[in-house]
Amino acid sequence: MDGEFTIKDKVCVVGIGETEFTKAGIITRSEFQLACEAIVKAVDDAGLKITDIDGICSYANDRNEAVRLATALGIPDLAFSSMQWSGGGGGGSASVANACAAIVAGYAKNVVAFRALAQGQFGRFGQGLGARAERVAGQAAYTAPFGVMTAGQNLAAMQARRHMHEFGTKHEHFGAISMASYKHAQRNPRAIMYGRPLTMEAYLDSRWIAEPLHLFDCCLENDGAAAAVLTSAERAKDLKQRPVYIMAAAQGNGFRYGAGAHNRPNYVTTNHDVVAPRLWKMAGIGPQDVDVAQFYENFTPLVLMSIEDYGFCEKGEGGPFVEGGRIEWPDGELPINTSGGNLAEAYIHGFELITEGVRQMRGTSNCQVKDAEIGLVVSGPGVTPVSSLILRR
Repeated sequence: MDGEFTIKDKVCVVGIGETEFTKAGIITRSEFQLACEAIVKAVDDAGLKITDIDGICSYANDRNEAVRLATALGIPDLAFSSMQWSGGGGGGSASVANACAAIVAGYAKNVVAFRALAQGQFGRFGQGLGARAERVAGQAAYTAPFGVMTAGQNLAAMQARRHMHEFGTKHEHFGAISMASYKHAQRNPRAIMYGRPLTMEAYLDSRWIAEPLHLFDCCLENDGAAAAVLTSAERAKDLKQRPVYIMAAAQGNGFRYGAGAHNRPNYVTTNHDVVAPRLWKMAGIGPQDVDVAQFYENFTPLVLMSIEDYGFCEKGEGGPFVEGGRIEWPDGELPINTSGGNLAEAYIHGFELITEGVRQMRGTSNCQVKDAEIGLVVSGPGVTPVSSLILRR
């Protein structure tokens, strides 16, 4: 990428922090308190002081304003703040990417990216639109009249059925993704589904949510917060933790890739097909170089399609690719979602996938991939714009 703007290896993640993760409605602290707690923990993990932070990045649907956070935390000079469009797709990786851009451009020195989520205190993402007319706007105005009112219906169910029709993909293939996440969660005491292993029989016997999606094809609904502190590679060398370098961060959206999946030419992609080539180009590597990956699982069929979109296999071969333990730790060729992910650890709009990616590069994961050097983080598929990161030790 000679002559092009790039953040490659110029910025590092130097601190991570999380609250406890609980099922929706159990936590009594406010969403604002959760955000503050995760940020304070991340700053402490980095060996910095709150007064060292001068930038805050988050993403759409977070109800915590940067200026209010800065006041409550005691940040004396907020030099940069941003909020990214989209939900889990633009969030997570894109908020980190925006932090990287601010650091490289010189707008800020030490930036925190975060997400706080309290579905027990506000509306649950899995709910239908409800009866309020003002909620049936935008893309929903075109889908709600046909009964497409929930995230499962709009983002995944019809795409999954099309993938099954075109390529012979089976329920067991989606189940393999659930099985991997639940297996990894059993080694993670932070995970909501810790101590609750999943069998393929239980997966197949679980109730329908939106056919062909079973219960265990769908992410959790819960409360909690997670955060990461970023700074320049030069400053990172003097801090407390081993630096985790950002090799690449990409975000974007293809032509007619809005309105869920229903208006785009390619119906069996996750929108990441347009972002992945730019990510690999920026990093100067390919899928064959990745040791471990965190794929945002709002719904398991979209993980399978994301694996295809990032070139780990050809389009239509995602089903066979996930068979036989290939995506499971410790012996899989591509271990994914090693903390349990959105399905079994917690759903913090995908930000907990970033903190797990950092742990893998530090060598501190509960399902640590031996000698892991490069990690991929893929944020929410299907929710445009989408984004992703490549981390390295």
